[in-house]
Amino acid sequence: MNVELVYESHSLTEDNERGHATGWLDGRLSETGRLLAAELGERRRNDGIDAVFVSDLGRAVETAEIALGGTEIPIFRESRLRECNYGSLNGAALTRLDAEGPQGLDNGYPNGESWRQAVARVNGFLAELVRARSGERVLVIGHMSAWYALECIAREAPLDEVFAIPMKWREGWFYALDERSVAEATPSRSS
Repeated sequence: MNVELVYESHSLTEDNERGHATGWLDGRLSETGRLLAAELGERRRNDGIDAVFVSDLGRAVETAEIALGGTEIPIFRESRLRECNYGSLNGAALTRLDAEGPQGLDNGYPNGESWRQAVARVNGFLAELVRARSGERVLVIGHMSAWYALECIAREAPLDEVFAIPMKWREGWFYALDERSVAEATPSRSS
């Protein structure tokens, strides 16, 4: 059986507008971000969503609560959907993150994690989701780490290839997940 998954990134934050990488900090939605979260709710409220799974970081929770709080759709917080942990660079300016952060997928940020570790964490959640929510349509609200994991599955491509593809924001991505596709998308190094 499959899980039909709709992915939406958390809404625009104050950090996004300032050019900062929030990482594992909660962050807050900007005024524009709150408006975009309300639009997400309009898109998804009557979209056949059975459940929402959201990163437990504040900006993603705030997005979900504005979008679908007060509806009958259950919202579940999930720590494995967090963004990559930038460690001592959480909250740093993007220019600093680019200059001082690791080069490549396997080198962790200082006192943080690597992108491959972050995607493996998300994949663990996706594997459980497929088993627990078979036949359902779910919404995931998360970060780049979730998008990378889902794109690896959809493209049947290693993380090394997907990581080179720029994410262009849009109103949702759609994925069909099954146990085989998730199992084959482990973020091991490509040969």
